[in-house]
This record gives sequence, C-alpha cells and structure tokens, in this order.
Amino acid sequence: MLTDRAQNVRKASQRGRRMRQITRRSQGRQHHGFTLIEVMVAAVIVAIIAAVAIPQYSQYVVRGRMVEAQGQLAGLGTSLQQYYQDNRSYVGACGNGLAAAPANTTYFTYTCPTLAAASFLVQASGNSGTSVAGLVYTLDQNGSRATPNVPSGWVSSTTCWIRNQSGSCN
Repeated sequence: MLTDRAQNVRKASQRGRRMRQITRRSQGRQHHGFTLIEVMVAAVIVAIIAAVAIPQYSQYVVRGRMVEAQGQLAGLGTSLQQYYQDNRSYVGACGNGLAAAPANTTYFTYTCPTLAAASFLVQASGNSGTSVAGLVYTLDQNGSRATPNVPSGWVSSTTCWIRNQSGSCN
C-alpha cells in the first residue's frame, strides 16, 4: 500500500501527463482569421460609434467656423471705432485703409450695410453651400451683437452671437 505522499505524487504525475496530452492535441489545430460572429460584432460596434461621433464632429466643426466670423466682426468694430475717433463719422469707413472690411473667406462674407454719421452696422453672412449657410452675425456702434438669421432648426438671438444650435450665447 502506498503512503499518502506517494499517492499525491502519483496523482500529480497523472494530471501532468493528461495536460501534456491535451496541449499536444490543441497544438495540431491552427486557427486562422475571425469567425463571422466576431466580424459582425465588430461592425456593429463601429456603426454605433460612427452614429454618435459623426454628428458631434460636424457640430464641432461648425462651432469652429463660427468663431472665425465673431473674431473678424469684433476686429472690424474696433477699427470702425478708431475711424470714428479720427473722422467724427462712420461715413466712408469699410473701404480701404484702417476700417476696411475683412476679406471674404470660404465660409463668410463681410459687409457694412449701414454706415451713417453716428452709427454703423456690420455683418458676417454664412456663404451658401457651406455648413454655416444662413447664419448672419451683426455688430453695431454700441457693441450690440446679434444673430438675426440662422439655419433652419437653430435658435436666433437679438442680444448675442450664438455659439451653437440651441441659441446659447456662452
């Protein structure tokens, strides 16, 4: 009769022998590629991520383009105020020189629709065919900012330059 220690050694040896046999059997099989289920799961995950990410990215790009117009109008407003200090009138501003309207860009057209002796109104209009089409920002001599025209589904504001589709000014 074997002692307890000898029996434990024998059982461990048998377990080791079985593991080596299992390992040798599985080494003969080689797996290549992915199963159809794995590919379908990966495709569904990519589709879900794309459904969320693409609209968010598009909104991010539009907000970045809006900042361009806001910065250009603020700079033009400052130039017009300087012009007024020198000439005591806004008439003739927005031409060449100190208070020249910014050059039109791919996304915005800059104009000075109102230039009177004591008042001005400048605007940046989103160009058609771009993601900011229909968007109009204005600035007057008092520094009042407004977004009178917006694309369909957006909220306009008469008191600020909007920053996103909801009409938020912050």
